[in-house]
Amino acid sequence: MTEPFQFQDSDVTIEKRETVYQGFFRMDKLWLSHKRFDGRESPVFTRELFIRGDATCVLPYDPGRDEVVLLEQFRPGALARNQSPWLLELVAGMNEPGETPEDVAQREGGEEAGLSFSVLEPICNYLVSPGGTTEMIHLFCGCVSTESAGGLFGVEHEHEDIRAHIFSADEAIAMIADGRINNAAAIIGIQWLQLNRQRLQQEWYDRV
Repeated sequence: MTEPFQFQDSDVTIEKRETVYQGFFRMDKLWLSHKRFDGRESPVFTRELFIRGDATCVLPYDPGRDEVVLLEQFRPGALARNQSPWLLELVAGMNEPGETPEDVAQREGGEEAGLSFSVLEPICNYLVSPGGTTEMIHLFCGCVSTESAGGLFGVEHEHEDIRAHIFSADEAIAMIADGRINNAAAIIGIQWLQLNRQRLQQEWYDRV
């Protein structure tokens, strides 16, 4: 039986690339072809690609209090979905040139929630929607104290308006089950915490 991942970048031919929109975001149009599983070459076809840099997301967790910090903010992509467009999300930000994902995690923790992480444990890296965008998420769980966490945050000139909430880990897990939390990074992070919670409580007990 054929193993997966037999093809690489070199098996794709980009005939032409054109930037069709450049604003807050960028959109490119590609004319391309690639090798097929049946051994043939595909005809040239077009795809629009949302060009977006990598981002970093962090689930802040206090192992002593068994609490997480989640951020509530407006997201236009959630409009007209028969739900509130104010979502509960993780600490998150775009990776800037020269920054590591860990740098971004600490920067955004301060800006968005007033938090500093004593430990950052990688959860995974994942492609958000590779059929249409280049964005990769670097996802972490970060060790914090929630004793004085919460409140209003955000960078004014970036039009950020963020409320940081404190929830028990059980509450966060329940909000995934009933659909109140329905964005990918938060779902992945909280479900990972559900699997690793006991271990973190043991390993991080003196790191808060």
